[in-house]
Amino acid sequence: MKRITILIADDEAEIADLVALHLQKEGYHIIKVSDGRAAVQAIESQTVDLAILDIMMPGLDGYEVTRHIREQYHLPIIFLSAKTSDLDKITGLVMGADDYMTKPFNPMELVARVNSQLRRSIQFSQPAAILKSVLEVGGLTITPDEHTVTLYGERIDLTPKEFDILHLLASHPKQVFSAESIFQQVWGEAYYESGNTVMVHIRTLRKKLGEDINKNKFIKTIWGVGYTFTG
Repeated sequence: MKRITILIADDEAEIADLVALHLQKEGYHIIKVSDGRAAVQAIESQTVDLAILDIMMPGLDGYEVTRHIREQYHLPIIFLSAKTSDLDKITGLVMGADDYMTKPFNPMELVARVNSQLRRSIQFSQPAAILKSVLEVGGLTITPDEHTVTLYGERIDLTPKEFDILHLLASHPKQVFSAESIFQQVWGEAYYESGNTVMVHIRTLRKKLGEDINKNKFIKTIWGVGYTFTG
């Protein structure tokens, strides 16, 4: 079985060592770097299955590293940062992170979140784990095998979580999903303090689909209940 490799990018050596210690106990192969440029080089030069990024790093910050990663790769990204405001968390998720933890942190909780993200990532990398048929509705084309979305022929760049949310809703048109249900099915774990997480992803997904300027409304909010795909 392929050994899973996790990248830890943090300029605080004590934290990087602590995270590495706990993840190595789980059997993961660890790559440690202390700046953003080294993180990008590591991603480009070898296979990395998940990245844990600090935000405030020399060279390139965590946001810039995430942008570089998302241009080519779909691996899960977890921010581990001392930036604790809601705006910081929302920014991290909008940039393409799959999860966000603040320092100080519980190492065992981080391990649990890493395991959850990897289970989700491995599940969706298996051909049998996704619906293979192409979905086409109202100029929108969703191709699960390629993890691509186009709108009237133009490719829409989505983060892995945005794609998963759109695919979930579009696969069940007219069905209403609560934020809790979306979180559980897309993130693959229990709903925890995540009321804003789904809302933020839906908001950025709508913006990328042009729903702020186009009349077509693919995702409709059912107030007090959840979200549905109308097509």
